[in-house]
Amino acid sequence: MTHIADGRTRSIKPTLDTPFHIDYQWWEKESQDLRSYLISLLPEDRRAILSEQNEPVEIDVIDPQTAEVRKIDPFEQALRETEIDFNGTSLVDSVFQLFLKNGNKPLTPNELGELTGRPPMTILRTLAGARVYRGLRPIIE
Repeated sequence: MTHIADGRTRSIKPTLDTPFHIDYQWWEKESQDLRSYLISLLPEDRRAILSEQNEPVEIDVIDPQTAEVRKIDPFEQALRETEIDFNGTSLVDSVFQLFLKNGNKPLTPNELGELTGRPPMTILRTLAGARVYRGLRPIIE
């Protein structure tokens, strides 16, 4: 299901060419703690350094294509700079980190498969199922 602007939902059937992204609104709607998840993805040494900060400070990031300014958590910025271990990381965590690294630019299961080395059909089945994992959702226009 995908959400339409007025809040209704409709059924969709994503394909290998359907773009996906991180839906940050999902985190708010589901009362999930994005910051805790981001912290869990960091290597121990980076986690320790950033955890020493008393107050979370948001960082302004400018999208080079749209010039849109977005505030991000320092943990998200640290993840953008961290190498992804595709062999030792779950599919969902790998895909999530790819979207962080690319500024949440939409990618299809085919593209995600190429970048992660995982079968695109497995990625599609995981991301297009009834359950939404970590806010990873299709973009339906």
